[in-house]
Amino acid sequence: MTSAGNADAGNGDWLVGNPTGAQLASALWIGSVGLLILGLQPVLLGALYTEGHVSGDELALVATAEMIAIGIGSAAIAMMLSAHNMRLKSAVLLLLLALANGATAYALTSTSLIAARAVAGLAEGGLVAVATELIARSRRAERIGGFFVTLQTLAQCALALLLALYVIPAAGSAGGFIVLAVVCIASVAVAFIVPDSYADLPKEEQFSNVLTVPSLAALLSVFCYFMFFGSVWAFLEPLGAQYGIDGRTVGLIVSANLALQVLGAMTATVFEARIDYRFAIVAIGVVAVASSVVLAGSPGLTVFWVAALIMGFILLFIVPYQIRLAITADETRTAVLLVPAAQLFGLAIGPVAPTRRARPCFWCRRPSFSVWRSARSRHRC
Repeated sequence: MTSAGNADAGNGDWLVGNPTGAQLASALWIGSVGLLILGLQPVLLGALYTEGHVSGDELALVATAEMIAIGIGSAAIAMMLSAHNMRLKSAVLLLLLALANGATAYALTSTSLIAARAVAGLAEGGLVAVATELIARSRRAERIGGFFVTLQTLAQCALALLLALYVIPAAGSAGGFIVLAVVCIASVAVAFIVPDSYADLPKEEQFSNVLTVPSLAALLSVFCYFMFFGSVWAFLEPLGAQYGIDGRTVGLIVSANLALQVLGAMTATVFEARIDYRFAIVAIGVVAVASSVVLAGSPGLTVFWVAALIMGFILLFIVPYQIRLAITADETRTAVLLVPAAQLFGLAIGPVAPTRRARPCFWCRRPSFSVWRSARSRHRC
C-alpha cells in the first residue's frame, strides 16, 4: 500500500513524507466532504425551520450540536489516533456520515434530529482530520490550507445553488440531506486514493506543546473570530425574513456568499506570503465589525446583499493567516492540528447567542431572531 512517506525526512515541500498530487487532492476532498454542511446550514436548517420540523431554539441546538461534534471529532482524530490506515478510516467515516444524513432526512422529532446531526458531526470531524493531518506535514501549510478552503467552498457553493433552486423546492429538507448522503457514498471511491499512512511528525508530547500562552492565544483568536460568524451564518434565513427577504432570495445570497468565500480563499492563497499575518488578522477583524454594524441598521435588500458578500469574502480570506499564526505560536505544529477544532467550536457557540438573547416582539409578540435588534429599532415583523 502507498504511504505518504516512510523516510525520516521529506523532500523540499514536505517536512516528512512525499505524497503525490493525486493523494494530496484526494485527502483535501475527503476533508471538504466533512465540511460541506458549513456552507449548507442556512439552506438546510432554514428549510427545517420553514417546514416546522424545528423551532428557533431547536434550530440553534441542531446547529450547535453538529458543530461541537465536528470539533470533537477533528481534535480527537488528530490528537489521539495514529495517522495510519487512512484509506479504511476515510471509507468508514464517509459511510457513517451517509447513514447519519439519511437518518436526518427521516427524523421525526427534534431529539432524533439533534442526535443524527451529532453523529454526523463526529464523522465529519474525522474526515476533516484526514486533510489537516496531511496539511500539517507541508512546509507551506498556509498555501495548502488555502487550497483546502477553496476546494471545500467551491463544493459548498455548487451544492447550495443546487439545493436552493431545485432540490429543496421539489423535495424539501429531506431531499437536501439525501443529496449529501449520495455525495458521501460517491466519495468512498476517492478514499482509496489518499495515502494509506502519513509519515510521523517529529515532535514531543502533543498536549504540552498546545498548553502554552502563545498557542492558547492563537487558538482563542481563531475561536472568537468564527464564533462571531457562527452567530450570523446559521440564522441568515430567519434574519433575512425579519427584514422582509424571502427564503429563496436568502438561498441565492448563501450561494453568492460561498462564491465570494472561494474568491477570498484564492486571494489569500496568492497574497499570503506578501502580507504580514498580524496586519491581515487585525484588518479583517475591523471589516467584520463594520459589516455587523451595517446589518444592525435594519438594511434593505441591496445593503443586506453587500454586507453578506463582504463577510463571505473575509471569512476564508483569514484562514491561511490563522494557520501562520498557529505555526508561529507552536513550531512543532501541534496547534495547527487544532485550528479546525477552534474554528468549529466557534461556529458552534455562535448560534447559541441569538437564542439566549431572543425575545418576543413588543408589538406582535412574535420571536425576534436578531442578536442586534434594539428597543428603538423599527417594527419589521
